[in-house]
Amino acid sequence: MTARPARVLLAEDDRFLRKAAEAALKRKGYDVVVAADGEEALTKTQQQQPDVVLLDVIMPKLQGSEVLKRLKADPATRGIPVIMMSNLGQDADIREALDAGAVSYLVKSNVGLDQLAAKVNEALAARTASAPATSTS
Repeated sequence: MTARPARVLLAEDDRFLRKAAEAALKRKGYDVVVAADGEEALTKTQQQQPDVVLLDVIMPKLQGSEVLKRLKADPATRGIPVIMMSNLGQDADIREALDAGAVSYLVKSNVGLDQLAAKVNEALAARTASAPATSTS
């Protein structure tokens, strides 16, 4: 039996960046689910239960910070690592996202597509390391 590839929910309203990031993540072997706005990101996260969420801060319908707040308030999604992404790179913006429960914050203009996949790997590794041990007997 083969383990399924890790599922990444990519919430990004910029179509070009969303398509490029989706293609890069798929090349790395991830199952990628996309969302173009905050409401769609929230709904798809609740329905799909991805292993990691890449969440843009500024999005239509519902801002990424509000999506993060709702995900962390819901017991069904609270344990999913969320990586926030934005071109807002002020220390206060970053601190706010991390304080709200994001595991990482990427300034999009400073991150290449390979680095994006590396951050997803880090979040998955941290989630696996912190998961409770299960009995095999």
